[in-house]
Amino acid sequence: MQMAYHFSKRFLDISVSIFALIILTPIFMVISIFYLFGSNKGPVIYSQVRIGKNNRPFEIYKFRSMIQNADSVLRNDARMYEKFVRNGYKLETSEDPRITRFGSFIRKTSLDELPQFFNILFGDMSIIGPRPVVPAELVEYGDDVDLFLSVQPGAMGLWQALGRSTITYPRRAEIELDYVRHASLWFDFKVILLTLKAIILRRGAM
Repeated sequence: MQMAYHFSKRFLDISVSIFALIILTPIFMVISIFYLFGSNKGPVIYSQVRIGKNNRPFEIYKFRSMIQNADSVLRNDARMYEKFVRNGYKLETSEDPRITRFGSFIRKTSLDELPQFFNILFGDMSIIGPRPVVPAELVEYGDDVDLFLSVQPGAMGLWQALGRSTITYPRRAEIELDYVRHASLWFDFKVILLTLKAIILRRGAM
């Protein structure tokens, strides 16, 4: 049963990601133009190391929503970094000096997440699964960290569907682990519907 589930899930991941990348090509081009000719010129894609299945690190792809030296800006501001960690490794867009005006827009509309279809196609991620975390976040999963890392991380997940940035640790960890324990194709489709609803309503976007 598990083998059939994993095979079906991977088949859907490949099929959907190829279809999405073809259909979304015009959006990719328009967003790229903003970075090539807009006021915030620079790399279109931002990559960051996340931890995937079986504790394997990979680079997650997003449209860049921040200034180019965003990571160093955060690390060099002790007060802001402390609040960043305390708030579940997130900051409100309105108080985050790293986020550009255009970046704020693509975050609120979740357009910054579209390059993750490449991660899905390459097998780093799945359409549905726990959101991939940075190494520092693994401590939040305590003794259940191996369980959390036993499945492929996803572009969409139960935490994202239920509230995203409005839900912080330790509640976020409980939600992600609940998905792992009940993962199935039926549950995946349910999460997709809940996530699309959250995106449309812009619930929890930062």
